[in-house]
Amino acid sequence: MKEREDPSSVTADINPDEYYPDDAPDLNRFQRFRIRVFKMVSVGVVDDFINQMYDTVSILALLINLTATILSTYNGLDSRFGAVFDYLEGVTIAFFAVDYVLRLFTANCLYPYKNEWKSLVKYIFSFTGIVDLLSFMPYYLPAFFPAGAAVFRMFRVARILRLFRINAYYDSLNVIAEVILRKKQQLMSSVFIILVLMLAASLCMYSIENPYQPEVFSNAFSGIWWSASTLLTVGYGDIYPVTTLGKTFGIFIAFLGVGMVAIPTGIISAGFVEQYSRLSNIDDLSDADIRFIKMRLNESDSWVGKRIAELSFPQGMLIAVIQRGDATVIPKASVVLKEGDVLVIGAEAIKDEKPVYLRKITLKANHRWIGQRIKDLDISRQSVIVMVKRGEASMQPKGSLILSEGDTVIMYSKVRDKAFDSSSMEQEV
Repeated sequence: MKEREDPSSVTADINPDEYYPDDAPDLNRFQRFRIRVFKMVSVGVVDDFINQMYDTVSILALLINLTATILSTYNGLDSRFGAVFDYLEGVTIAFFAVDYVLRLFTANCLYPYKNEWKSLVKYIFSFTGIVDLLSFMPYYLPAFFPAGAAVFRMFRVARILRLFRINAYYDSLNVIAEVILRKKQQLMSSVFIILVLMLAASLCMYSIENPYQPEVFSNAFSGIWWSASTLLTVGYGDIYPVTTLGKTFGIFIAFLGVGMVAIPTGIISAGFVEQYSRLSNIDDLSDADIRFIKMRLNESDSWVGKRIAELSFPQGMLIAVIQRGDATVIPKASVVLKEGDVLVIGAEAIKDEKPVYLRKITLKANHRWIGQRIKDLDISRQSVIVMVKRGEASMQPKGSLILSEGDTVIMYSKVRDKAFDSSSMEQEV
């Protein structure tokens, strides 16, 4: 299979609905089936009942497995319900194995810009792939290697890492991973400093205490445990200095440890503040160079049933996103528009042009325009009525239209005049 080109703007892990719309016309039956399975096993894709149920079963299987594993550690419960715990563990482990096989089958959908073998290898050796493998493999390995049963059971802790898939439902949980990734250089630097201080403290304490405690500080690295527990905690009391100089040095290291722990804490705290500030600023498009509007397609609209490639837009205008029920569809050229679709249309703001203004005037009781026809209104030649909103209906401003109390009149103007009317609101466009 020929490897597809990997655009630099596309990340490895993709959104199934973004790159695999259900109405893509250039897919054969096998490809459609694999994409359907891929959407089912992808956590967070809840566009239909089957996907929702698979996510629910996955989470329940993991919670049941972890609960049975924890309860089996109690001797009293294990003696009474050990068979039940073993049965629940076997069933859930079998589900994890099937889930892993399905993810191998759909690996090329996860990494669509690699060929079949490369996408398969990339998933197998990815973090999630290793976690998925360790979720079920240690359960079956003792059948082939009985001597390593105790070691294999230790790998059961990898199943807990599957809980990170819940991040797909909660953006607030994703913030933690994003902060760590953004601040990984600073965090690695702080960890490096801590390791250097631990090694230095160990060497210094060995030099001071070895003559007096040769059995405790027996070599240069015997103080590593003491330096780690002192720098990062208050010490455990199993290894401690007995000389006056050693105790003085220990106090200094304890104070220094407080500052060392504060460094990564401060980095992560600052990262959270930056991340939440960035997310809040993303929603503020008031000063952006792109303006967006939303419109819903009705049955009578001429765009219904047409592919996006068949539509014509002025230069600088495009469809940014399509909301189709609870799903979000990226507007590729092959996507066919349907009745009920909500289109988010973006257009570049016109720069270096004289601004125009829109006035919105709500006609309250005793307003002088009530009862008058639009063509009889005394308004400036710089202003034009472009729309009249009456209740939920939007009306064309025909000259014969008689204005009523409660009408909202939208006016287009080339000059700013906030003193025009006390009931008007003006917005620059």
